[in-house]
Amino acid sequence: MTDAEDIEAIKHRKKEQLMQQEDSETSQQDAPNDPIHVESSDEFNSIVEDYDVVFVDFYADWCGPCKMLEPIVEDLAEETDAAVAKVDVDAHQQLASQFQVRGVPTTVLFAGGEVAEQVVGVRDKSHYASLIERHAV
Repeated sequence: MTDAEDIEAIKHRKKEQLMQQEDSETSQQDAPNDPIHVESSDEFNSIVEDYDVVFVDFYADWCGPCKMLEPIVEDLAEETDAAVAKVDVDAHQQLASQFQVRGVPTTVLFAGGEVAEQVVGVRDKSHYASLIERHAV
């Protein structure tokens, strides 16, 4: 190989490395604008892994305060950078138990795949938005 060919090979390798690095930095998905209704533990784990900040609403269909929280959860999904997930505690008792959900509604905020905040009961939208903002990267 000539010096020119060596230089070109080095440039090509460096360009490939930079492109791979850029891909890994931008691989974080944009959060959807609607709440994600969790259908399984695997889906739940995937959501928590795929997004930097995940706001999870543990709810029950029979719960009055959960119904009051519903429009707030929908607004948070649309207005914030967090992924918003909804977990029906009756259908997914194991997930509820795993995160010590003893009353509904309970919201759990994940940041970087770890539980960062947990709130039991209904708060105003600004409270939840501020929690999400505090943990956004």
